Amino acid sequence: MRTARRTATRSAMTTYRLVIGLGGGPLLPALSFLGRLPTAMCQLGTLLLVARTSGSLATAGLVGGALAAGQTVGGPYVGRLADRLGQRPVVLAASLLDACAVAALVAAALGRAPTGALVALGAAAGLSVPQIGPLARTRTVALARKAGADERTVGAALSLEGTLDEASFVLGPALVGVAATVAHPAAALALGAGLLAVCGTAFAVHPTARAVAPVRQGAAPVHHGARPRGPYARRGAVHALRASAALQGAMFGACQAGITALTEELGAPGQSGLVYAAMGVMSAAVGLAMASVPPSVSLAARRRAATGAALVFALPLPAVDSLVGLYVTVVVLGSAYAPHLITLFALTERAVPAGRLGESMAYMTSGIIGGQALALAVSGPLAESRGPTAAFAVAVTAAACALALALASRDRDRQDRAGAAPGR
Repeated sequence: MRTARRTATRSAMTTYRLVIGLGGGPLLPALSFLGRLPTAMCQLGTLLLVARTSGSLATAGLVGGALAAGQTVGGPYVGRLADRLGQRPVVLAASLLDACAVAALVAAALGRAPTGALVALGAAAGLSVPQIGPLARTRTVALARKAGADERTVGAALSLEGTLDEASFVLGPALVGVAATVAHPAAALALGAGLLAVCGTAFAVHPTARAVAPVRQGAAPVHHGARPRGPYARRGAVHALRASAALQGAMFGACQAGITALTEELGAPGQSGLVYAAMGVMSAAVGLAMASVPPSVSLAARRRAATGAALVFALPLPAVDSLVGLYVTVVVLGSAYAPHLITLFALTERAVPAGRLGESMAYMTSGIIGGQALALAVSGPLAESRGPTAAFAVAVTAAACALALALASRDRDRQDRAGAAPGR
């Protein structure tokens, strides 16, 4: 068994080296990671900054909600523009615009600007997010397809991108927390604006941007080989994938509210960020291991397994009443998150034409953000009035709905296997 495990590990490492080599080395994933880090920093940073400067949690919630709404609405439009005009000009313009919007939000908050102005700037900062995460996925997949890579390599590319996302959403809030403790939340947002301007620009002008050719209006749709094929090419199936992403986001939001409420109830509010980070670290680690899953295991089967595991692992959450139990439960639950998201992105890549992939990836990310924001808006007040159990119940409900959507696809498993066969 140890020999088989070592062989699988070596195989995964070899595949990841191939993925990193597609972009000419580690510079591209490093730039994409640093460029997407501000997205993970801005939500918490904005809440802390506005709460401190205005003295009002309600105002902070309004501005944070405007930021999340802007990200949810603006993401698909940025992705669509990148598909039509090319990633280089769109990411370059969006990165600089977003850096300016975040800097303006910081200046306005420090200057005690009225609530309306802060909300408008929060929305602007959300709308102009350059969507580096979704577009990095699109670019890496395009590089893999142009190089004639097999499905294992394409899957590893999506696993790597998923891990970078998870790492950014663990490190981002941690950086904000450190900056807020050592200096001021404004320092964290200023760092985010700088990363947007520098790393967003570098990602935009990287030579690999040419791998994703813009699709002109009126041109014939471009597909990845024989894609899209089978039932996943139906518009309803694509919407179901986006709904699954939103449900995953709802699990994030509800868990965040429940973790915060429970740690406060246990007299250890400072542990909430660490608990959430532990869940993210586990998710990232399992995401990297996804490259070892044999291609013979269909995407539909992986989706059902991930959502089933998420529901089983989430069921104990409402009964948790200790810090140790919370750590154990959420770390185990985190092991189901990355496999689910990586599989959803892989199914999306198969379901849409290449010329719509940037927009579709951005839709998925917007679904996660929107689902998280909506679940926070629902589970936060529930946790305040009825305790953490109510918030965790929202997470369990979202997991059950995600499993129901995945089970509805079981009759598509045969077509999915056919799509994964060599020579597709």
